[in-house]
Amino acid sequence: MTNSAAMLDQRRVVYDAGDFGRVAVMLGGRSSEREVSLDTGTAVLNALRARGVDAHAWDPAEKTMSQFAAAGFDRVWIALHGPGGEDGALQGALQWLDMPYTGSGVMASALAMDKVRSKHLFRARDIPTPDYAVVRSHADASLAAEQLGLPLIIKPSGQGSSVGMSKIFERADLEEAVDTALQYDATALLEQCITGDELTVAVLQGSALPSIRIVTPRVFYDYRAKYESDRTDYICPGAAGDSQEQLCADLAIRAFKELGCTGWGRVDFMADDGGQPLVLEVNTVPGMTSHSLVPMAAKQAGIDFQTLCWRILETSFKADQADNVIEVAAHGA
Repeated sequence: MTNSAAMLDQRRVVYDAGDFGRVAVMLGGRSSEREVSLDTGTAVLNALRARGVDAHAWDPAEKTMSQFAAAGFDRVWIALHGPGGEDGALQGALQWLDMPYTGSGVMASALAMDKVRSKHLFRARDIPTPDYAVVRSHADASLAAEQLGLPLIIKPSGQGSSVGMSKIFERADLEEAVDTALQYDATALLEQCITGDELTVAVLQGSALPSIRIVTPRVFYDYRAKYESDRTDYICPGAAGDSQEQLCADLAIRAFKELGCTGWGRVDFMADDGGQPLVLEVNTVPGMTSHSLVPMAAKQAGIDFQTLCWRILETSFKADQADNVIEVAAHGA
């Protein structure tokens, strides 16, 4: 991690809601994850207002960035999921406007959203991750399936919330799964399917929160299991003992900082038959809905939802603002 990235992950404690100024909670948008984003943004908006923050909803699908620039906001809580909100595009526009925002910067957001490039980086930096191949056609997928073996997971390179994702058990299912993934992106990631425990670790201001193990009766932890089903079970802490818990925490921090991520996020894993956690991906704007994982982990760590939203808003104070806002003292944030 560079010195500047390390500085960004040092918590800047803000005690007075007035120090945040006028806050836009950006939600909704035009991606396939719009409905989840609306749920996330509404929950965040209500939490910030309950803590006295002057927070307002702003949906970029309904208003332009020119209108936003003239609206008199002081900073942005980014609650937009998927392309256009999580991939560096919005972050770049906000930086051009000299507008502080929560979470990771332009390059880290773009890298984390691009599942192929983030996997390349994990492999180059010896971060354990399942074997994979890059797929742009049926021919690519057929060759990769021979090399990787079944079962496999395929997902679009630049989507989140398991949109366009399929689990492939038989070669006969491969073509349809490829078509589904390539509907959303020109490139897909075909990945060895690991059948052990599914784990996730949230990262908040440089620290790993307790792990969560996800148990779903569905084929995999898909969109419905994440946001709609009440049959998904969550165990927190979820690791198989203290040793695996520490290993997950260490790997989460490594993966997070190798991509250059800062502020907050979530790192997803699958554990192999020997219990080794393998990094799947990093999410720079995870969900904050009633079914979401980051609030669950925060609660286990003694951080309630309102405080979690406040602390994420603190991440909008970047390194170049450190001299102005380092410790603004507090009401228990």
